Amino acid sequence: MSASATLRRSSGRRLRGPYWTTVRLHRSILWTGLALVIAAAAVAVFLRVSAEVFPEQTDCVGPCTDTFLGFASARVLLGNFADYYAIALLFLPFLIGAVVAGPVIARELDNGTYRLAWTQSVSPARWLASKLTVAAVATTALVLALVGIFQFARAPFTGAVNQRWVDRGVFEAYGPVLIAYCLLAVAIGALVGLLVRRTLPAMAIAGVVSLSMPMAVGSVRWDVFPVRTITATGTGTYQERWTTIGLDSFLMQSGYVTASGKRLPYNACWVRTHDFDKCPADLNITGWYVDFHPHSHLWWVQFAETGIMLALAAAAAWAAFRLLRRATA
Repeated sequence: MSASATLRRSSGRRLRGPYWTTVRLHRSILWTGLALVIAAAAVAVFLRVSAEVFPEQTDCVGPCTDTFLGFASARVLLGNFADYYAIALLFLPFLIGAVVAGPVIARELDNGTYRLAWTQSVSPARWLASKLTVAAVATTALVLALVGIFQFARAPFTGAVNQRWVDRGVFEAYGPVLIAYCLLAVAIGALVGLLVRRTLPAMAIAGVVSLSMPMAVGSVRWDVFPVRTITATGTGTYQERWTTIGLDSFLMQSGYVTASGKRLPYNACWVRTHDFDKCPADLNITGWYVDFHPHSHLWWVQFAETGIMLALAAAAAWAAFRLLRRATA
């Protein structure tokens, strides 16, 4: 028996009915995702190995001018790759939502091929469930692989990157929350595909809606989550404030506290005296405060946001099944 026949028979035992049909029908999309992972991994491994084989110069007399392949040093290129790679991961929900809404759902409704499945002992609910299941499993595997590549690329810069754990892209690339956003994109894609039933419009709408979720939440997450506050007497120098909260913390707001308990901005003394450490007596400043997020808040926000997005994904999937039931009743 040939190897290809053995693979088909083995795969057939693992996937049956509409699940196998879904994989076969959309295998080009799955292969594209695999190719994306392989390409990203190849670049990350190449730059990581190059950064270790060709270390950056540190004993230069004057400016260092070492280059790698005619560009900046390999370590600099690796750092730039990790930065841009993290930002690129933010657009995964856009791509996933568009693919699920268009090629996976709306295209079959648009050209009528769904009727073939529904007339072969496959109910509409099972038809949709198979597509959502395959899309969710493939999405989870894809995101886990891409997040792993990011962690591999950023490992030499752990200290520096940890100080930027609140940045767009870096925060999402830590893993759990990005998976939740992408699963939400799967559910949104299914719902939009059933509503629009036209391939290109469904792709556009689902992609925009899926991308708007991480963008909108990322704009408010640190303002909504409760901050930790530290207060002390005196005026508190800039160095003293950072030493108190830690360099890996995210400073939200800082300023002075008056005898009445009123808060003043950090530049209140500078405006009057042009010195942060000398404050006019009439301001009645008795101390200073700092509102900040310690590094420990990273995982609290990750898990809270992940739970919310998974709940929204479940709600969108439920709405998609309800819509399909009403349309086929």
